[in-house]
Amino acid sequence: MGTMTATTGRTTAGTTAARAGTTRERALRYLYAGLRLALGWVFLWAFLDKLFGLGLATEEKNAWINGGSPTKGFLTFGAAGPFEGFYHGIAGAAWADWLFMIGLAAIGTALLLGIGVRVAAVAGGLLLLMMWTAVLPPETNPFMDDHLVYAGVLAVLALANAGDTLGLGRVWATLPVVQRNPWLR
Repeated sequence: MGTMTATTGRTTAGTTAARAGTTRERALRYLYAGLRLALGWVFLWAFLDKLFGLGLATEEKNAWINGGSPTKGFLTFGAAGPFEGFYHGIAGAAWADWLFMIGLAAIGTALLLGIGVRVAAVAGGLLLLMMWTAVLPPETNPFMDDHLVYAGVLAVLALANAGDTLGLGRVWATLPVVQRNPWLR
């Protein structure tokens, strides 16, 4: 319960609740920003690893800059389930490699900078959904895996304008093109 102040005779319950709401809202903004930065790094790291073959998921000899294909290995040997034929058919195609790499770089960069988070969330969600369909059913669960969870987090980040905290989202939102087209936010 609130306490009565000597100067106003009013209780501090409302003030305490307002402060708690502000503190909670600030904490949520920073939590969303942290999740945005983390997912941005996940996408950008995948791009960098496939581009340069940094030795974690991609060996240097298979790096894109060394003539490797960022889609061939996984889509040829990792794809399974009802969409296996589709993914085998596009494995290693130059257009698929370019779209995949541009997508990883653009989504990661947008999320890290906090600009175009809505567009990045849609593009990232679509990419994650495709990656999920490439391995249906998931190995450890009848249908749920991290790709779907990440896609859901991207949707939350877009709805929360997560680029405004620890990002350039507020500045981005003032650009005339973004003001005319709020979906670019």
